[in-house]
Amino acid sequence: MANVISDETIEYVGILSKLKLDDEQKEQAKKDLEQMLDYIDQLGELDTEGVEPMTHVHPFTNCFREDEVTNGDDRENILKNAPEEKDGSFVVPRTFD
Repeated sequence: MANVISDETIEYVGILSKLKLDDEQKEQAKKDLEQMLDYIDQLGELDTEGVEPMTHVHPFTNCFREDEVTNGDDRENILKNAPEEKDGSFVVPRTFD
């Protein structure tokens, strides 16, 4: 395993993340990144044969309801609330000339 992160890589990551790291922080970041990469390598060694891929850690299914019209065409009742109506539509003030 033993992933090694170079000083240049830490500098580049610092630039991308817009972080200003002092020398001590850079060394700690190198150790942390190396440990993360080692852990990812360990995960890659696991036998996942027969394990179904998943998109989330919880077994969710599609939570959306079907798109069904429930109120229908109730234009007459809706237009009863209109201060002014013309040809089955609301009449509103002009917003520009």
